[in-house]
Amino acid sequence: MKPQNLTDVSEFLLLGLSDDPKLQPLLFRLFLSMYLVTMLGNLLIILAVSSDSHLHTPMYFFLSNLSLADISISTTTIPKMLVNLQTYRKSITYTCCLAQVTFFSFFACLESLLLSVMAYDRLVAICYPLQYLVIMNPCTCGLLVLVSFSISLLTSQMHYLMMSQLTFCADVEIPHFFCDLSQLLNLACSDTSINNILIHFIGTIFGGVPLSGILYSYSQIISSILRVTSSGGKHKAFSTCVSHLSVVCLFYGTGIGVYLSSTVSSSPRKGAVASIMYTVVTPMLNPFMYSLRNKDIKSALWRIICKQPNLNTCATLFWVHRLERQ
Repeated sequence: MKPQNLTDVSEFLLLGLSDDPKLQPLLFRLFLSMYLVTMLGNLLIILAVSSDSHLHTPMYFFLSNLSLADISISTTTIPKMLVNLQTYRKSITYTCCLAQVTFFSFFACLESLLLSVMAYDRLVAICYPLQYLVIMNPCTCGLLVLVSFSISLLTSQMHYLMMSQLTFCADVEIPHFFCDLSQLLNLACSDTSINNILIHFIGTIFGGVPLSGILYSYSQIISSILRVTSSGGKHKAFSTCVSHLSVVCLFYGTGIGVYLSSTVSSSPRKGAVASIMYTVVTPMLNPFMYSLRNKDIKSALWRIICKQPNLNTCATLFWVHRLERQ
């Protein structure tokens, strides 16, 4: 069969998570709820950090950028899936599919780099506390975020260029709920050996290097904490890293788990179900991991709510807040 050029392919078909029509309304309500929780939780963190002067510190500056990346990852994939579930359609245009691949690779790489930057921030805060404000000055923090954005943009453009060079045959069915790069490579009629090499190279560089930096940072942090004599000091130092460490484990753990499951399992549909963890669940849980364990975030949200005119709500939340702190 003569392959088609990508520009001649008008649309792809996203097979989604299930072919059962009875499950479509249930899946729609489930993912809509998860998307709304993701948006609300991450927007609240951004609002708290931007509006409260007590949170104008490097750690919360990076946290607000991480929340922005979480919102963007979910928005790249979930709305189109919700539209397909609601309309009982599976099609996605060539332009939207290419855009999904580009934006998803951009924000996934950005989240990975931001997590490594946050690990470096915790390393400086715990190992070099007296030099923290000098090292992590506003110029350095802005530069680190700018470099993360630039590297992520470079990565996404490399994926875009690779995908734009592919040719496809008549089979344009993607066994996924969004345009996954690996699934698109499986549909290509042209030789994808170079593409596969580049994908593994990019994944190793822009995924492995940040993870290695995180592991090195925490090895130094743990070594520094163990040298602290008082148990109270150890607990205080480690408590500042618990939320970030939980997010790191969730993000990289689910990503590695999906990769391993895709290599072991021959069912692409199972891989699509597993990928829900890092595309939907992880962005939804990140705000809870930071807000529920972080008194500064809860206090900032409390101050924002108390500025509202509804005094009954404010009084109720005041007593709840007092009980939580006891």
